[in-house]
Formats: sequence, C-alpha cells, structure tokens
Amino acid sequence: MLVQVSPPAFAFADARAVRQGARRGELTGHTAGLAPGFVQCNLVVLAEAYAADFLRFCQRNPKPCPLIAVSEPGDPTIPDAGEDLDVRSDLPRYRVWQDGRLVDEPTDIRRWWRDDLVAFLIGCSFTFEEALAAEGVGVRHLEGGGNVPMFRTSIPCRPAGPFAGPMVVTMRPMSAAEAIRAIQITSRYPAVHGAPVHIGDPAAIGIADLDRPDYGDPVPVKPGEIPVFWACGVTPQAVIAAANPAFAITHAPGAMLVTDLKNNRLQVP
Repeated sequence: MLVQVSPPAFAFADARAVRQGARRGELTGHTAGLAPGFVQCNLVVLAEAYAADFLRFCQRNPKPCPLIAVSEPGDPTIPDAGEDLDVRSDLPRYRVWQDGRLVDEPTDIRRWWRDDLVAFLIGCSFTFEEALAAEGVGVRHLEGGGNVPMFRTSIPCRPAGPFAGPMVVTMRPMSAAEAIRAIQITSRYPAVHGAPVHIGDPAAIGIADLDRPDYGDPVPVKPGEIPVFWACGVTPQAVIAAANPAFAITHAPGAMLVTDLKNNRLQVP
C-alpha cells in the first residue's frame, strides 16, 4: 500500500509541480486527486526486443492498456506528453522487475536505465474520476484521501508474444443511479479505459474479497450500493509477472506520471 508522505496536495496543483515534486523526492505516494485537469499515465518500460510484442498486446487489449504515448528507445523524454518530462525521475515511485519478480521499488530509476529501453504511457482512470466528480458521482477513495482499490480477476487478456495474463480492475462503489450515470460518463473516455467491464457480483470475475485488494486501499461498499469495476492500467504488472521478461520497470500502483496533456482532450462526443 502506498502512503502519501509528502507536502499537502495544494502544493501539487499542476502537472509540472507534481513531476518536480517527484523528481526532488518530496512526493513519494499516490497521485490520486493531484493536478486536476491533467492526464495521468501508467508506465511500462521494456527492452526494445519486447517492445513490438507489448505494443501488439496493448492493441489487442485496449480496455486495460489504452496507449497514450511511446518513447524512442533509450530516450527517457516524451516531448508530446510533457515539457521537461523525464520518465526516470518524474513518478513518485517505481517497480523494477527481473525475470518476472519484483526486486526494487525506488523513487528514481536512473541507475536502472539502459539505452535499449522503451517507455509506454498507458491511460489511467484518474482522468475520468475528475469527470465523475464534476457530475456529482461520488468517488469514495478520493473522499477518504486513499488510493483506488485494484484487483486481479479471472478475465483473461488476449495474448501477444510472451505477454498474457489476467486483467486487473479498479472498483468504485455506487448506487444504482450513480452506476448508470458513471457508464454514460466514462464511455466518453475510451483513452482512459472507457465504460466499466463488470458491475455487481465480484465472484463472477474471480474476486474473492473486496476488503483485500491486490493493490491500493480497500473502500467500504455501503448497504444499497453495488461495486462497479473498470479495466486498470496495472494489468501489465500482472502480465509481466506471468511473462517473466528478463527486465522491466513499471510505476508503483497509484503513483502515476502526470503529463501536460489535458483531460478534456481525451473526451469524445
């Protein structure tokens, strides 16, 4: 579980401030609710030898892995995503994987960086959460200052090369009326997971206990509410654990890269 150990959220009111705070080591927790209006992204970094297969994996699984941008090999900057953006230092926390095993959770990955690495930025549901809140649909983990709960499911992703495994989902409890409205709102954001993939019984998608998320923080489902599940950009981490590539880097769940892109640019009519 990531704990926010940093200055108050008002210190990180825009994308550049969040990135600089992470770069200085002042922001080491989750980024939910920070930099309103700016697109946040999941990060996957792989050797160039794996990049084509992972690109095909994202194309075949656009719900959990909607691609926002891809870097050039060895280049830690992605100018289209942000001015002065450096994927090696501008996230609050990372995960380093070797042979499918988690070996480090640093706040900076410069010492791990190589000239053959390719960075993939994948859309994040934090974008549509802003739209939900603006329409009066409650987002409980934001209200409590926590990270969204995430669960591995029994829903299989479509494989590509060595990449295969279960879809990861986020969960937000809602009333029936809120769930209907949430479907309408999030359907307008296909670049950040779009509409839910499941509503209701968690056991139907292989989730045994909502009080024990695989990532993030638990949130209560109150009487009269139903759990609503969206595909999640943490899915590649479950897939990497199953595929066992020799080396990979991801964001720590909830600790996103905040870009200079605007949320409203991702909305479709």
